Amino acid sequence: MKIAVVASEVVPFAKTGGLADVSGSLPPALEELGQDVCVFMPKYRTVVEQGLQTEPTGVRLEIPIGGRTLEGSVEWAFLPNSSVKVYLVANDEFFDRPQLYGESGLDYVDNLERFAFFCRGVLQFLETANMATDIIHCHDWQAALIPMYLKTVYRENPFFQNTKTLYTIHNLAYQGTFPGDQFPLTGIDWSIFTIDGVEFYGGFNLMKGGLIFADHLSTVSQKYAEEIQTSEFGCRLDGVLRRRAEHLTGIVNGVDSTEWNPETDRYIACNYTAKDLKGKAKCKEDLQMQAGLDVMPGKPLIGVISRLADQKGFDILAEMADYMMGLDVQFVLLGTGNPNYHRLFAEFGDRYPGRVSINLTFDNALAHKIEAGSDMFLMPSRYEPCGLNQMYSLKYGTIPIVRATGGLADTIKDYNAESKDGFGFVFVEPDPKTLYFAIKRAVDAYRRKFAWQGIVKRAMKRDHSWKESASKYVALYERIAQRP
Repeated sequence: MKIAVVASEVVPFAKTGGLADVSGSLPPALEELGQDVCVFMPKYRTVVEQGLQTEPTGVRLEIPIGGRTLEGSVEWAFLPNSSVKVYLVANDEFFDRPQLYGESGLDYVDNLERFAFFCRGVLQFLETANMATDIIHCHDWQAALIPMYLKTVYRENPFFQNTKTLYTIHNLAYQGTFPGDQFPLTGIDWSIFTIDGVEFYGGFNLMKGGLIFADHLSTVSQKYAEEIQTSEFGCRLDGVLRRRAEHLTGIVNGVDSTEWNPETDRYIACNYTAKDLKGKAKCKEDLQMQAGLDVMPGKPLIGVISRLADQKGFDILAEMADYMMGLDVQFVLLGTGNPNYHRLFAEFGDRYPGRVSINLTFDNALAHKIEAGSDMFLMPSRYEPCGLNQMYSLKYGTIPIVRATGGLADTIKDYNAESKDGFGFVFVEPDPKTLYFAIKRAVDAYRRKFAWQGIVKRAMKRDHSWKESASKYVALYERIAQRP
């Protein structure tokens, strides 16, 4: 099948979050399964800054936006270690900027125009280059205009008559909402600006449009597909999702096993395998030294790599943190986010020198060291569409402690001491007491060395590479393509 993946960020060209990892890893996995796949993204300044080489396609774009015609072009490059082509939609006015979506936590005021240009540019390029496509796989609100355009502006265009769309939700909380008076910038007729269309509390919502107009919907875990149909997790779109429930599928993301693999990881002190864990002990010692912790091989070390936000459960963790230290553990945190959590956790680190390391930054090398050197990995999220770090942690024999939500619930099986089954510690209620007892269960198991070794080995046998997830996507593409 011919598949075009459309996303606003793709590793290694541009990244702000997990969307980039998925859109950079899924296409090569699809290609290995015999699919004819390409990728579309904007050409941001980061592409040039990283020295990534692109080539012109020779296709010029002329895109109508709000009564004016804007010009652009399309360049291409290969995804690393594959023959998958990435097509980059270029327009310096829109994409030659310091940030992808906005600066200082604020969105760019012209984001609607930027991504309308991008989506129209993708469709115009496909037609101009005569690249007929069976499936256009659109990701998040930035690509939501594509299914909307295909069912409105391009409805009678014979080139797209056999093109179907899959729209994937990575995080329902980020929806692409805009004031109603900006709607004409899309070039779509006002007839869909209704409560049953894209109208949303007086404005309009691009994600809502994607949910309504795409041929099929998916999200990044089966549990999250169920959760977003409830008022608690539906972010005011649960009614739309319930109406489309039969066309909604959950597929857990895969992980890049070339980048995250303790057998080959170039960032860690010593490579290791499930059969020979001696290297993990050396990685723990190295992490303790790098993070300014006391070098104590027998003390349980809990790692966290995360955006510091309420969604990630940091309010729960902050309330429980001092009690956790009463379990005689060490703790290392890497991440940035809410300034209030920066202050709270910096103070927490000051209270426990040699036992707590707080790193309020982004450091890829340290992230790898935390995955390899920690004994446990903590993810107390209030909601988590998929999550990747729990799957990295399994690969490294670093046992996840997670809340039973979204992809965390789908990928981590709770340890049962009687049946000697499970490879993580799962709690249900998002409150400090429940989190504390989940950590205590993990620490108690850690101190039973034979039992702990069994948990680690079961964890490292789990396979969350892209092969299985990509196979599920191929089966879904085929079902969508066969639909009238």
